[in-house]
Amino acid sequence: MAKKVYTDYFFDEPAYNTHDGGYIPLVTPKVDPQPLAIPTLLKPDRQTDTDDYYTVTAQESETQFLPGKKTKTWGYNAGFLGQTIVFRNGKQTHIDLENKLPELTTFHWHGLNVPGPITDGGCHAPVYPGETNHIDFKVHQPAATTWLHAHPCPSTATQVWKGLATMVIIKDDVEDQLPLPRNYGVDDIPLVLQDREFHDDNQFDYRADYDPDGVQGHTALVNGTVNPYFDVTTQRVRLRILDGSNRREWRLHFNDDLEFAQVASDGGILPTPVYMTKVMMTCAERDEIVVDFGQYQPGDEVTLMTDDTPLCRFRIKSFVPDDTQLPEHLVDIPDETPTPDLPVRTITMDGMDDEVALDGKKFDMSRIDARQKVGDVAIWEIRNTNSTENGMVHPFHVHGTQFRVLARNDGPVYPNEHGLKDTVGVNPGETVRIKVKFELTGVYMYHCHIIEHEDGGMMAQIESYDPQHPQTYHLMDMDTLRNAFAKEQGIKPEDVWMPGM
Repeated sequence: MAKKVYTDYFFDEPAYNTHDGGYIPLVTPKVDPQPLAIPTLLKPDRQTDTDDYYTVTAQESETQFLPGKKTKTWGYNAGFLGQTIVFRNGKQTHIDLENKLPELTTFHWHGLNVPGPITDGGCHAPVYPGETNHIDFKVHQPAATTWLHAHPCPSTATQVWKGLATMVIIKDDVEDQLPLPRNYGVDDIPLVLQDREFHDDNQFDYRADYDPDGVQGHTALVNGTVNPYFDVTTQRVRLRILDGSNRREWRLHFNDDLEFAQVASDGGILPTPVYMTKVMMTCAERDEIVVDFGQYQPGDEVTLMTDDTPLCRFRIKSFVPDDTQLPEHLVDIPDETPTPDLPVRTITMDGMDDEVALDGKKFDMSRIDARQKVGDVAIWEIRNTNSTENGMVHPFHVHGTQFRVLARNDGPVYPNEHGLKDTVGVNPGETVRIKVKFELTGVYMYHCHIIEHEDGGMMAQIESYDPQHPQTYHLMDMDTLRNAFAKEQGIKPEDVWMPGM
């Protein structure tokens, strides 16, 4: 049976961000090509057969993006972005969260099933300047590409823009047995896609660039590299792609329409490979693809593009022929039956610009908007109330779980949405049905992952509860955060700039 190859981006074209009034097109800087930066792996402080110990440090630095002055940046154990962190399913993990920044931050484990709200690292878990917090959790989920980013409401967007984001890879015994490239930095390559605007002396100026519908820049960065190339030394290459942008969508394809196979999404390996020549990613999504460069000769070059802009050039070197084929079936994903008699939870993603909201309400840090019992399998329906004529795709993200996408407007999901997800793009006027189960107790946020939208109030909170062990949460409030930022900045609380709030 001939395999199906998809050649479109799936999402509704009128909703592409290219139609936004504030859209900023990418422009390739006139700089020499640079080797793609491959983040180093974060070394554990200590390891045993059952436990891993890490220190993750948020720090200030400077980074050479463009000729001339270095750019002031933030990163995790690095100048910009961070060192890649690798966890193993089943291991107890212990992390010191160290803040060497001049202001408070949080460490959010996007995509990890960990207790909330403190371990999860949303806005209720600040780490103040010069302080170190400690968290412990057991990794209990399949192999996946997840990530770590700052999440201090409402300054998440500002801190991510400065560089606080890095990839987190989970390994497990099932993925170990699949015929996938996994030699990190050689044939297993992280690609963190972002865009930035450079101002005088090559500096970021988030406030000057601010747009409540999402900040964008003219320059694409891949792992913090401008105009990168990668030398291909193996026939098959696995790309772990993260849309780490504040706002930008990425419509990816190769310049010669080279076919590739998507093998994983946010929450891990897909049940079957999905073959395509194009894929669109919304903010915070992860796609893992396997590319076979067997048709090329040493000296050839093939370029990964977004729309008409080159992102990364793959320069073909000599490699050993590899006839490895992906199996038709990759993994089994449990399809749990919804808990009987549970009502469907309906959520609306409303508005654009400063008027964004969830269910018609702005986010309140001290308000719990919904409750769901641990272990219950619930159906949520997410509706984007934007106009189909001039609305935008809202990427919907839930903390502390991986969900299944069941339907789009009562029809089929996209071909690459049959795996586990924590973020799903919802087209204007569309209702997406998902199946959600929380395995751990806590208070978790759910929100649009256009980061300026979440900072602007398009966010809510759900408590995952155990009726046999009720808990009381002392949630952070906005006045406490505002006063902390004011103290750090040496200004009055009413003068703290909190965009979108």
